[in-house]
Amino acid sequence: MSLFSRRAYRHLFTAQVSALCGTGLATVALGLLAYQLAGRDAGLVLGTALTIKMVVYVSVAPVAAAYADRLPRRGLLVGLDLVRVAVVLTLPFVNEVWQIYLSIAVLQTASAVFTPAFQAVLPDILPDEREYTRALSAAQLASTMETLLSPLLAALLLTVLDFHWLFAGTALGFLASAALVAGTAIPDIAHRARTTGIWDRTVAGMRIFAATPRLRGLLGVNLVVAAVGSVVMVDTVNYVRDVLGGSQSDVAVLLAANGSGTMLAALALPRVLDRARERSIVLAGAGTLVLGITAAIMMALNGTGSRTTALVVWAVIGAGAGLAITPVGRVLRRSAQPKDRPALFAAQFSLSHLCWLITYPLAGGLATSAGFAVAWIVLAVAAVGGLAAAVRYWPRRDPAALGHVHDDRVDPDHLHDAVPVGATTYRHTHTFVIDDNHRRWPTPVG
Repeated sequence: MSLFSRRAYRHLFTAQVSALCGTGLATVALGLLAYQLAGRDAGLVLGTALTIKMVVYVSVAPVAAAYADRLPRRGLLVGLDLVRVAVVLTLPFVNEVWQIYLSIAVLQTASAVFTPAFQAVLPDILPDEREYTRALSAAQLASTMETLLSPLLAALLLTVLDFHWLFAGTALGFLASAALVAGTAIPDIAHRARTTGIWDRTVAGMRIFAATPRLRGLLGVNLVVAAVGSVVMVDTVNYVRDVLGGSQSDVAVLLAANGSGTMLAALALPRVLDRARERSIVLAGAGTLVLGITAAIMMALNGTGSRTTALVVWAVIGAGAGLAITPVGRVLRRSAQPKDRPALFAAQFSLSHLCWLITYPLAGGLATSAGFAVAWIVLAVAAVGGLAAAVRYWPRRDPAALGHVHDDRVDPDHLHDAVPVGATTYRHTHTFVIDDNHRRWPTPVG
C-alpha cells in the first residue's frame, strides 16, 4: 500500500484501471456486435478485427517510440485518450462489418502509441526495484479488470440495457483516464538516446531484443501467451453461444473466470518474485498455458462441453497468463539503460502483438471453417514450440554483471575502471545491457 502514498503513481494506476474497465466493456460489446452482424461467422469477423488491431500495433508502436521522447509525455497520453473517446462514441452507430474494421484501425492506432509510452513512465517514477516489482503486479491486477470486473459489470448491464450502451462506458473510462493523467506530474525523458536517425530510433528496441539472450527467450513466451490467449479472446463468444447454448451474460461470466485466474496469479507474485527468478516464474506460466489449451482441446473433442469445465479451463489459462506476463516489466527494465527503455517497451509491445497477429486469424478462421478442436490443436502446437524456444534461449544462469572485453573504440569514460589486456583492449565487469558501448552479448570472462 506504500505505493499509493505516491500521488503520481496513485493517479496513473487509477487512470489505468479506468481505461481498462472501459476497454473491458468494449471487448464484450464488440464480440456481441460481431455476433449481431455476422451470426455464426462472428468468430471470423472478430478474428479479422483483432488481426487489424495487431497489424496496427506491430507497425505503429516502434515508429511512435522513435518520436515519443521528443514530445511531452503527459500531453501525449492525454491527447491519445481523447482520440480513443472520439472513436468509441462512433461504435454504437456501426451497422456494417467494414465499419467495425475501420473503427478498430483508428482506435488501436491511438492505443499502439499510448500503451508503451504509459508503461515506460513507471520505471521513472518508481526507481526502487522492490516498489517497481509491486507496481508491475498492481498493473497486472489492473489489466485483469478487463477480463474480470468489466465482464461482470457488462453481464449486469446487459440485463437492463442493449449492449450498444457498453460503448458509452468505454468512453467514460477513457475520459477518466485523460483527466487523471492530466493532473499527474510525469517527468519527461532526462537523457535521450544518442541516435538521431528515424531508422536507428525505430529499430533500437528490436536490436536490444535480438542481442539479449533472455529477451530472445521472452519472444517464445510471447508466442505461448498469444496462441493460448487467442482461444479466449476470439472463440469464447461462439463457443458459449453455439456449443454450450449460453446467453450474452454467460459470455461475460466465462471471460470473468479467465480474469479471476490472472488476478490470483498477480496477487501471489510480489512475494514470489522476492525469492524466485523471473525465468522460473515466466516459464511456469507458459507451461500452465500449454496445460490449459490441452484441457480445452479435450473439452472440444468431447463435443457437447460443460459450463463448469469451461469455467475451470478458462481460469487455468488466466492463471498461466498472469504468471507469464507479470514479471515481463522487470525483465525489460534490467535489460536496458533508462534512455533505451521506451524503445524496449515499444519493441516488446510490437513483438508480442506480432504473435497475436499470427494466432488471431488461426483462432477465428480455423474455428469457423474446421471447428474448435482443429483450431485449438494448431494453436497448441504453436504454444509448445514457443515454450521450447523459451527454454532453449533464456539461459538458466543469467547474472546481471558480466565480465567482458572492449577495444579502444568505445567511450573513454566507460573504460575508467577497465584493466588493459592488450595494446588496444580492456577488460572489466559491470551490469551488462546492450547499448551504444555494448553491441553484442559477450562470452563471460573473469
